[in-house]
Amino acid sequence: MGKRGERGISMMSQIPTDMKKVEKTDINNEILRVGMIAELDAINLYEQLAAMTDSENIRKVLLDIAKEEKTHAGEFQALLLKTDKEQVVELEKGKKEVEKTMK
Repeated sequence: MGKRGERGISMMSQIPTDMKKVEKTDINNEILRVGMIAELDAINLYEQLAAMTDSENIRKVLLDIAKEEKTHAGEFQALLLKTDKEQVVELEKGKKEVEKTMK
């Protein structure tokens, strides 16, 4: 992570998406993915802010909040894995590819 002032704060997504374009059968999965994106954005934001501050107290609080957001992202992922079986299969494929690459 860069030092304070080296770079600005950036968010990775533009949400919410236009839900009118999402198939009715996919809406719940899309909602869960948007929730995951929002949590990942929040994690990035709080960790970037923590790296920028010169206050140890503010840094500690920001990192604690970022950790809570990681829990929220996990909650959305757990729900998604219960509703999107293709996501389960592809997640496992991804894990295996990483394990293979790291050997």
